[in-house]
Amino acid sequence: MTRASKQPNTSSPGFQFDAVVIGTGPGGEGAAMQLSKAGKQVAVIERHESVGGGCTHWGTIPSKALRHSVSRLIEYNANPLFNDGDRSRHLTFSEILKHASAVIRKQSRLRGSFYDRNGVRIFHGEASFIDAHTIRITREDGSIDQLTTNQVILATGSRPYTPKDIDFSHPRIYNSDSILSLKHDPKSVIIYGAGVIGSEYASIFRGMGVKVDLVNMRDRLLSFLDAEISDALSYHLWNNGVMIRHNEMYQAVEGRDDCVILHLESGKKMRADCLLFANGRTGNTDMLNLSAIGLKADSRGQLKVDDNYRTEVDNIYAVGDVIGYPSLASAAYNQGRFAAQAMLSGQCPTSLVEDIPTGIYTIPEISSVGKTEQELTAQKVPYEVGRAQFMHLARAQIANTQVGSLKILFHRDSKKILGIHCFGERASEIVHIGQAIMQQDGDANNIEYFVNTTFNYPTMAEAYRVAAINGLNRIF
Repeated sequence: MTRASKQPNTSSPGFQFDAVVIGTGPGGEGAAMQLSKAGKQVAVIERHESVGGGCTHWGTIPSKALRHSVSRLIEYNANPLFNDGDRSRHLTFSEILKHASAVIRKQSRLRGSFYDRNGVRIFHGEASFIDAHTIRITREDGSIDQLTTNQVILATGSRPYTPKDIDFSHPRIYNSDSILSLKHDPKSVIIYGAGVIGSEYASIFRGMGVKVDLVNMRDRLLSFLDAEISDALSYHLWNNGVMIRHNEMYQAVEGRDDCVILHLESGKKMRADCLLFANGRTGNTDMLNLSAIGLKADSRGQLKVDDNYRTEVDNIYAVGDVIGYPSLASAAYNQGRFAAQAMLSGQCPTSLVEDIPTGIYTIPEISSVGKTEQELTAQKVPYEVGRAQFMHLARAQIANTQVGSLKILFHRDSKKILGIHCFGERASEIVHIGQAIMQQDGDANNIEYFVNTTFNYPTMAEAYRVAAINGLNRIF
């Protein structure tokens, strides 16, 4: 059954909508809101029942809510005010997930209200192209909508990479989406893939007292990080009992009724109650019928775009995970806004900042912005390092969050801030103080700002003053 949707006339003659956005994650939301506020008739298409995309339902929000709950559980069990030490509190994965589910519902309702308030029409179903201006929407009941539009923006996100030789329908084999449906209480887990997602879940499961084997295909964890920060994460995972195996590749995954056995190319075998496969992601482009418009995604399901986020088809734009780097929810929202500006005016007047902050929600957290020591050394930049250990900060002592440190990299001569790296509780918040100064022009970007500014006491922000003094003391 096909039915044409009746819509009011718009400023794009002959089309039902000025723009159709496919996907309601951060990128799609940013684009839809920007276009709607400019007076355009906008529709969004979402394949699932609720808006928010993978960020809200399977990725960023649930994993961070899980991490927060596990962190509080660790604090409770370690705090003599609440625990006399005789018996630790134990919660199952499904019990902890209840908090995450509540957050997801709140976020989805909130995001849905944005579309209602701005007059953006929401269609639910699977989108595919008939031609560059016509989109078919196939609903779950088999009915079909057909929309015409002047412009299209693809914000379809990504999904976990799932090799065909692994049976992900097995009740003990999971990817980073399906792990949220874990019902039993595992005593051991193998995590294959030690990237951001794998490292985060290794922290979560170990914090729950689960035996964790983390299999890494490279020779160090998160090699894009500053080496000291990567080493700190490796040490704390190891110190907490995570078994990390570097430079290993899987040969086969054997799912049994009572366990999973991972066969490695090196000849090793590993056994656990369940396996989480977290090795890469694939862009959600395979269902779009891109061949109908002359577009082709690469082997990772990603599309090429120009500086204005325009694909090789003039009226079709793409943002977020489907275009690759940086594949961050925070960046995707801005990409959506920038693409909308290009759709409105012909070109994008702004772009993402050069130094994009990263937040990695392991336990403890990691966050950084700017250059690493290794990059500056390779570029022969004369830099110096300022450090502050959290154990020396009164606020950290009060909160008993003394693990971690702040590191500021700055130019020896100009004192310009070149990089900020933080490891410890609330790192993803702390890093933005330094980012704000680092983004200033000219002499305003200077490490001496932190020495001459008065910080509230006691705060974690005080780490900047301590690190700045430490670094400037090294200058001679």
